[in-house]
Amino acid sequence: MVTFNSKGKLWFETLQDPPGFLAVFFFFLLMFTPFGSELHDDHAHLLWKETFRQFEDIKANGPSSIGSDLCLHGFSHVYGLPEHADGLQLRDTSDGDPYRLYNLDVFAYDLYSRLGLYGSVPLLVAHRPDRTVGVFWLNASETFVNVGYSMSAPPDGQTPALKRRQMEPQTDVHWLSESGVIDCVVLLGPGPQQLFTQYAQMTGYQALPPLFALGYHQSRWNYDDEADVKAVDAGFDRHDIPYDVIWLDIEHTEGKRYFTWDSALFPEPANLQRHLEERKRKLVVITDPHIKIDPGWWLSNEARNGGHFVKNRDGQIYEGSCWPGNSNYLDFSSPDTRAWYSRCFSLDKYKGSTPSLFVWNDMNEPSVFDGPEQTMPKDAVHYGRWEHRELHNLYGFYQHMATAEGLITRSGGLERPFVLSRSFFAGSQRLGAVWTGDNVASWEYLSISIPMLLSLSVTGIAFCGADVGGFFQDPEPELLLRWYQAAALQPFFRGHSAKGTKRREPWLFGEKVTAAIRTAIQQRYCLLPYWYTLFHLAHTTGLPPLRKGYRSFYPNPHRPLWVEFPGEQSTFGVDHQYMIGGALLASPVTDPGVQEVRVLLPGSDEVWYEVHTAKAHKGGRTLRLPVTLDTVPVFQRGGSVVCRSTGSGSCTAEQQQLPLSITVALNSEGLADGELYLDDGHSFGYRDRKAFCLRRFSLLSGRLLCRSRSEEGTFDCNVIIQSVTVLGLKSKPSTVVLHASGARDSFAAFEWTESCGMLTVNRLKLRVAMDWEMEIHEGYHVNVNNSATSSTVFDLSMDPKHQENEDSIRKQ
Repeated sequence: MVTFNSKGKLWFETLQDPPGFLAVFFFFLLMFTPFGSELHDDHAHLLWKETFRQFEDIKANGPSSIGSDLCLHGFSHVYGLPEHADGLQLRDTSDGDPYRLYNLDVFAYDLYSRLGLYGSVPLLVAHRPDRTVGVFWLNASETFVNVGYSMSAPPDGQTPALKRRQMEPQTDVHWLSESGVIDCVVLLGPGPQQLFTQYAQMTGYQALPPLFALGYHQSRWNYDDEADVKAVDAGFDRHDIPYDVIWLDIEHTEGKRYFTWDSALFPEPANLQRHLEERKRKLVVITDPHIKIDPGWWLSNEARNGGHFVKNRDGQIYEGSCWPGNSNYLDFSSPDTRAWYSRCFSLDKYKGSTPSLFVWNDMNEPSVFDGPEQTMPKDAVHYGRWEHRELHNLYGFYQHMATAEGLITRSGGLERPFVLSRSFFAGSQRLGAVWTGDNVASWEYLSISIPMLLSLSVTGIAFCGADVGGFFQDPEPELLLRWYQAAALQPFFRGHSAKGTKRREPWLFGEKVTAAIRTAIQQRYCLLPYWYTLFHLAHTTGLPPLRKGYRSFYPNPHRPLWVEFPGEQSTFGVDHQYMIGGALLASPVTDPGVQEVRVLLPGSDEVWYEVHTAKAHKGGRTLRLPVTLDTVPVFQRGGSVVCRSTGSGSCTAEQQQLPLSITVALNSEGLADGELYLDDGHSFGYRDRKAFCLRRFSLLSGRLLCRSRSEEGTFDCNVIIQSVTVLGLKSKPSTVVLHASGARDSFAAFEWTESCGMLTVNRLKLRVAMDWEMEIHEGYHVNVNNSATSSTVFDLSMDPKHQENEDSIRKQ
């Protein structure tokens, strides 16, 4: 299945001490002879020193590269290795450049490129119908990965002699890193769910974000002042568009000094935060890793005096250029520096901050405007005298860690943090969210955002998104609308734009576009109970067990189709549509002027229901579906239960108080199953006091049951279920009976829609935290026939015959 060093490319160079006195004597002796000069030029120079443009890289311990190759037998589809602006499936590199893992600040990055971007995760995942394996190359230095697809004869002993001539696919992978040690882990699966669990056990599970972080975020470089922020906030309310967070970029600071506020533009930052908090909304500000060189600034002095800056190869504090001009760079690899930085977020040190302020780490690759490839020189020196080349790809990860810890400490360990980071590494999922950086307002960038986010998902980073509308340039109204519709169906949902672009708040493009964007955002908020449940599943260490007639959950909210349908080869190359959990299939529109799309519905034994029409379709085929500017293809999978809010509210705090509706989509066997997770949405009480509520909904033999999914949960909530919709019934029920703990059994009024076999029970007041069941009598089979639409309402509460039946049930 996997052969290590199959082509004999295992390679490592040992670290060397700088030349001693004797070695130096002979070194200079050789330098001043013709032969020695040639030796110096051709050998010693290349080994110990490299030149890139005007930059000179001195290797303190000589060359230290490592590498190896692996052969993945029987595999022809591999994924992972973010971050690249490329398709989901990795391409064969034999005709060009390898995939590069080297975190860089890239302006309007090229599409379909193998060059490195802002983050790196050295995990490669290979999949075939009967097996999934992974290769985790734990190395934070600059790394190149070559991928080669080919056909080969099976290895001896694996097939009968008569089948020796049969060819099978194989994928050859060659890893080469500039430095470090060989630390390579092969994950054996055997399926996608087991593999991703194995990887999470090594690098950590996705952090459970506060609920507000799953709402909509409005950002711009930059909102002008406090009045501008308040006007934008009021604009969302005026146009009935929900949102949770407004963001401030670098211009909010005093001269690009982080942890400060521009005294003219933001004179009362704490009052601004309280103004937002009164509306249950938050503020996010930016903190970059470079620190302006300023002897009169307390933070610069503290960092210098505490030894918290990276040094150059001569032992002096390293200086580079970024937004403030000449800057020093914090050495986040040092535990002392991370602890000091975390303390900077305390309310007494970060003047003008309040508990409702959260943080955005940008430029943390790190970006150095006058550095080689616009980053830090590789021979800069970190804590423990480690050269920067050894840990370059970890730099942003460490800042992300220190920032998240700072917000946790600020709350006394009680509140969950929210931190967005541009740079990332394996394990960043434990710390917060990431995004795809400086994209462009074009249809091509909208389209590429989907496989970019799926690649992050495959490598464990679930909380990810792309800037809505594109960071650079100005989107046309149709592009902006389609981007909102796509991003509303992705984990992290933020609109952001660059300085100099036109303002693009959702209400600035005409009423038709505003209405469609409003609908997309409102639908996102209605779906938040489902999203939050998915993040709970991603966060917990144990997977729910396999269920008869249903499927197990893969602990990631946002996943490629092949993860959910591992045996169907038709899904292996699909990267324009994806699953949201195990229940919803999304296929965003990413081309202009589209009136029809093609959607692959996997699974020949599956039933898929259009979310907006409830129309049922058999799986195992590609569907041609008409679309308008107001519609996005989303399907609910038969066999699933999805919980939604009955409305959106103005923010997540309001949405939490609204009743729920549940949609039960029957599979071909007439079964359905799903979960709902609830807690307070902001604290660690779910972890420390087991203050959570986890409920399971299952429909079997005409009985929909609501039961506890965990005996540990102690969260007492008053959330009620207001309506239940069942899709796929073959015939009209005769009665619907409710059985609830502590209440009298009753018949429920219901509505029947013939066209899609849809039963709707409204005006319910069923507590989520209470056991109850709904019994549906007669005509219980799946319907995938789409006949003419008709709808009938049945109110049985006054029917004498049914009243007699109800009395009989109560006696029983």
